[in-house]
Amino acid sequence: METSTRTLNKSFLERIDWRLITIILILFGTSCLIINSAMSGGQYETNFLLKQILYYVLGFLLAVGLMFISPKTLRKYVWIIYIIGNLSLVGLLILPESSFTPIINGAKSWYRLGPISVQPSEFMKIILIMALANVIYQHNRFTYNKSLTRDLNLLMKIGLTSLIPMALILFQNDLGTTLVLIAIILGIVIVSGVTWRILAPVFVGLFTIGSSLILLMIFKPSIIEKVSGIKTYQLGRINSWLDPYAYSSGDGYHLTESLKAIGSGQIFGKGLNNGEVYIPENHTDFIFSVIGEEFGFLGTMVVLIIFLALFIHLIRLATITSHPFNVVFIIGYISYVLFHVVQNIGMTIQLLPITGIPLPFISYGGSALWSLMAGVGILLSIFYHEKDKYTVSKENIESE
Repeated sequence: METSTRTLNKSFLERIDWRLITIILILFGTSCLIINSAMSGGQYETNFLLKQILYYVLGFLLAVGLMFISPKTLRKYVWIIYIIGNLSLVGLLILPESSFTPIINGAKSWYRLGPISVQPSEFMKIILIMALANVIYQHNRFTYNKSLTRDLNLLMKIGLTSLIPMALILFQNDLGTTLVLIAIILGIVIVSGVTWRILAPVFVGLFTIGSSLILLMIFKPSIIEKVSGIKTYQLGRINSWLDPYAYSSGDGYHLTESLKAIGSGQIFGKGLNNGEVYIPENHTDFIFSVIGEEFGFLGTMVVLIIFLALFIHLIRLATITSHPFNVVFIIGYISYVLFHVVQNIGMTIQLLPITGIPLPFISYGGSALWSLMAGVGILLSIFYHEKDKYTVSKENIESE
């Protein structure tokens, strides 16, 4: 019997990644619930819940808009976007302090237009992922015979592409964002195709240098002071991380209160809006402490399971996408969100030093959320434009 096949396109609704949208909506609901509870302590007069809802609405509009832009089009304009992103960082360095470029928390990292503040370094996370994905795709596209020289050449391209935004962000004294960029780069390098004959010694070297610096900060801070010029008192975050109760009236205050809040929540928590421990910035960097106090260990596990569902879904998306650029972008985005989750939760329970890194999709914030939602938009675009088609026999076609 003659059986020929015909390729049928998916319908509009089938091209939308409903699983990803569902997970983001669950995180949206969680964010609103916890921010509203954090406000019950009366720390601030601002209604952060309404502002967070507005930020999410704008974020969803951004994501939907990006969904209809194909990854091919994004690749075409990625270097223009990259240049604009870096110029926005340069502007913060050269423009004088003003109402347009204010100093907030000791750093000039925002552009302010009326009630809206935009932090370019947050968007640079997504821009860098796009740029590195394009660099790797273009390099591997024209590489037919792999060699150590070609792999080293690719690492050099990755390094040069990453160096400019990292340097500009470091000049803003934003170590937290710089660490996020490093995590993104490491995640992307792993899937770049570079041989482990190169990556293994590089990772071992980075681990050795990093652990040595931490040990020096702990046991020989005078050496760090002599070599780098950093004063001993500037290592307060490291000291307060190791012994927060000895610094509970200063650098260790946030951590001791966070440990107190999470510990007092025990297994089931104290209940929604029943938080008793005062934690500064409990709607932003320390929102996980609110979850731990009010919903206990079970509540924190639910949040972790939601993030786990997100990562599993993105890994699945990486396995079914057909374009190398898409795969690298997805891995870069996973590295971005994963580092945020690990660092934010780790700092609230004393596993890691405190940095100004929010809990993704849950902490209050505009630019950080919009950056994440821009990434969601590109992920939706990858799914929407993926040539995932199916075939049917001629027999079935005629019977339809």
